[in-house]
Amino acid sequence: MEKWFITMKKADFNGIAEKYHISPIIARLIRNRDVVEDGEIDLYLNGTIADLYDGMLMKDMDRAVEILAEKIREEKPIRIIGDYDIDGVNATYILQEGLSALGAEVDTDIPDRIKDGYGLNRMLIDRAIEDGIDTIVTCDNGIAAAEEITYGKDNGLTVVVTDHHEVPYIEENDGKEYLLPMADAVVDPHRADCGYPFKGLCGAAVAYKLVEALFNVMQRDPEDVDYLMENVAIATVGDVMDLVGENRIFVKQGLEMLKRTKNQGLKALIECTGIDVERLSAYHIGFVLGPCINASGRLDTAKRALELLNAKTRREAVMLAEDLKALNDSRKEMTEKGVKEAVQMIESTPLKEDKILVVYLPDCHESIAGIIAGRIKERYYRPTFVLTRAEEGVKGSGRSIESYDMFAQMCRCRALFTRFGGHKMAAGLSLEEENVERFRKTINELADLTEEDLQMKVSIDMRLPFPYITEKLIRELEVLEPFGKGNPKPLFAERNLKVISPRIFGRNRNVLKCRLEDGNGNQMDAVYFGDVGECLRMMEQKKVMSFTYYPSVNEYMGRKTLQLTIVNYQ
Repeated sequence: MEKWFITMKKADFNGIAEKYHISPIIARLIRNRDVVEDGEIDLYLNGTIADLYDGMLMKDMDRAVEILAEKIREEKPIRIIGDYDIDGVNATYILQEGLSALGAEVDTDIPDRIKDGYGLNRMLIDRAIEDGIDTIVTCDNGIAAAEEITYGKDNGLTVVVTDHHEVPYIEENDGKEYLLPMADAVVDPHRADCGYPFKGLCGAAVAYKLVEALFNVMQRDPEDVDYLMENVAIATVGDVMDLVGENRIFVKQGLEMLKRTKNQGLKALIECTGIDVERLSAYHIGFVLGPCINASGRLDTAKRALELLNAKTRREAVMLAEDLKALNDSRKEMTEKGVKEAVQMIESTPLKEDKILVVYLPDCHESIAGIIAGRIKERYYRPTFVLTRAEEGVKGSGRSIESYDMFAQMCRCRALFTRFGGHKMAAGLSLEEENVERFRKTINELADLTEEDLQMKVSIDMRLPFPYITEKLIRELEVLEPFGKGNPKPLFAERNLKVISPRIFGRNRNVLKCRLEDGNGNQMDAVYFGDVGECLRMMEQKKVMSFTYYPSVNEYMGRKTLQLTIVNYQ
């Protein structure tokens, strides 16, 4: 059962509204997102590229820039080693574009999810040594590769790490001992000794900051790489970073750039997925473009997604875009099958009693374990690990809930893993097959989650009676965009609503439409896209219900009508 509550944060909403020329409703919504001080409100509403912090504030950035500037001048071969997800691919592209523009002799390598596993490993380092590489630059990985980096250094490589993941640590009696790799430079805002003001950047944003700093030091105009902000936006949304502070600016600016992108590959992907480019939003990155880019690293090689970004001709771009879309369609089918299998296992075994779900699906494709974990977490609202049989041992991915720090808890049973990494909300791991059951028991024994922690909380911004819903208000809500993690779409609610003529529509019978009427006879059209069968059953049983919703303008054949999208119902 969901627990609904209205966010009742106090402020002088009329004063804020007057000062920033917004409505008191918008002022309330901004306050609900914990944007409080004048400077914060101004940045939230009006932040631009000029408000981004100087990358040189990051620990070791000066060192990284100095090393790379010297390597470029000496024409030493540099290899960028990225990761196989949307963040890693875009970070690799950003570094490759930036270093190439500065005249570097640079190439790229991205690990194969199945053969190489996550991040830097010995095979990748050996490959670099065989190819006569002088310097490795990591992006979106490297912070947890201490042994591999020492091996590379022992073999004469210069190694620069750029990453955004948490620094691994060991619990000591007097606190934490952080395990930093012994690279020539380690640029990661999560370093305990890094004074950079904003910690929530993705790997691509850290890579962008490095390129920008390098352009400055080599006396080139950093505005020449502004166009790469569209890649930072794609990675920020795709890697589910909080859309606050600098991330909000990156995504806002990046989306505008993406609408008129000169990148042939991105243009082709936008076209082949049928997105109306003028209405392109963070939603389209998260649920349409992002999954296609990620699908290459899941089911094939992420090098295909990098090829898409590097496509020089329209013909090549269209071919690659269609390939990625087809891969993603096939990934969707595999995911549905995996989710079904996981639900069946949970429902028919003692797993159902666990606070932390550890589901072992030996035959599941390891690349979709994280997506399945996310879907199971949403269904049961419990931290979830989905494990699958790999070439060596067992691999898995975890997805968490707000009240559970997944990475911190995994650090407490690190002895069970051959490899692991991640952050509060998501993680990856490898372990021996005989340790699967032991891991399940241990992680549950360590969990101190209460029943309340495991209750899905629905945070409602405010009650919004029907007469307040106007086209003008809906247009005003656009100033809050881009929406996503950390800056959710506003959620409104109203109780005691009568449901009129509910019916299921759509080619796949996946849309429910109805009219809702309040106590004063005001009516609104409404749609619902969740489990429509269950919702229809409830509507037919109950005379009046409560709903949470988001209002929008529905345009059909030139006619505009106001419509509510139902999110939750009781």
